[in-house]
Amino acid sequence: LTLRDFVGCTLGHYRIVDKIGEGGMGEVYRAHDVRLDRDVAVKVLPEHLAKDSARRERFEREARAVSSLNHPNICTLYDIGEHDGIDFIVMEFIEGETLASRLHEGALSFDLAFQVGIQIGDALDKAHRRGIVHRDLKPGNIMLTKDGAKLLDFGLAKSTAPDDDVSVSVLPTEDKPLT
Repeated sequence: LTLRDFVGCTLGHYRIVDKIGEGGMGEVYRAHDVRLDRDVAVKVLPEHLAKDSARRERFEREARAVSSLNHPNICTLYDIGEHDGIDFIVMEFIEGETLASRLHEGALSFDLAFQVGIQIGDALDKAHRRGIVHRDLKPGNIMLTKDGAKLLDFGLAKSTAPDDDVSVSVLPTEDKPLT
């Protein structure tokens, strides 16, 4: 399969509905979990990146980083899998708009900016207490929903504790974390 062929196909028990985004580490699709009867987001690692062991490791690090965090303002990871040679991560499907999209409409009100700042700060505090530094905090990685802000995309996350069992991504040749 190529990425363009995903809509309508099934990866494991996730039926791909439509493409909702893309980034440096792959494409994200809205999918339906046929087992649990719910919509999810499926991030697919493209085949050309899956052949690169460093990229594949980064993809798996993202899954480990997100799965170690449980917070109302951090996107929840449900599953990681492989189907017919295609690696994928399954996360909660979040309805809303990115902060980047919202900012194109103009400045946020003080109250909304304050609320989003507190929520994302709290999410980052949780991640930092678990030894995870996001390293890609930007408006495109913050989703605004009716229930508040959600922090997305831990693809560049780094561990501040190399001996931590989360082991996000400190290279063995380094004496200290990069961040």
